[in-house]
Amino acid sequence: MTGIAGKALTEAISTFLFVFSIIGAVNSGSPLTPLAIGLALGVLVYAAGHISGAHLNPAVSFGVLLRGGISVVDFVAYIVAQFIGGALAALVSFVVWPHAEKATKISVGPAFLVEALFTLVLVWVVLNVATSKDNDNNSFYGLAIGGTVFVGATAVGGISGGGFNPAVALGLSISGQFDWANLWLYIVAPLVGAAVAALLFRVLSSNDAKASA
Repeated sequence: MTGIAGKALTEAISTFLFVFSIIGAVNSGSPLTPLAIGLALGVLVYAAGHISGAHLNPAVSFGVLLRGGISVVDFVAYIVAQFIGGALAALVSFVVWPHAEKATKISVGPAFLVEALFTLVLVWVVLNVATSKDNDNNSFYGLAIGGTVFVGATAVGGISGGGFNPAVALGLSISGQFDWANLWLYIVAPLVGAAVAALLFRVLSSNDAKASA
C-alpha cells in the first residue's frame, strides 16, 4: 500500500502500538515507566519513519504542517489515523487491564504550562532531527525523539500525567488514567506548544527549504 493511505495506516498502527505500550507501562507501576514510554516511541519512530515520518502525535503533525512539511490533506489523514489508533489501543487494553480506578489529579495552570512546554520541546526536536535538510539520513532521530519524551515524562509526569500528545490523551481518557473533563487541556496545550516550535524552527532555520516529513 502506497501514498496517503499507506502513510495513514502506518500512523494508525504505530499510534496503536505506542498507546497500548503506554497503558501497559502505566499499569505495571514500574519506576521504569517513563523510560519504557520513551523507548517505545523511539523504536516505533525508527520502524515507521521511512513510511510516514512516524509522527504518532497530532501535535507533531500540526508542527510539521506549519513547518511546511506536509499538506493539509495529509495532516487531516494523519490526525484521524492517530486518534483512531489511540482509541483502539485503549479499547483493546481492557482485554488485559481493567479501567483505571482513579484518573490523574492535576492543577490546570501548571499542567497546561508543562504540556505546552514539553510538547514545544518534542516538536522542535522532531522538526530539527527528522525534517531538516541539515540532518538528512541521520541515525539518531529516533533516539532523540524517544529521549525527549523520556525526559518530559520523568520531569513533569507528576504534574500533568505526561501526555504531550492528543492521541495519547484520548487513549488514556478512555482507559481511565486521564479525566475526560481535562481532555481539552491535553489537546489545546500541545497544539500551542507545537505552533511555537514550528515558529522557532522557521525563524532559526530560515534557509531550510521545505521538506517532506
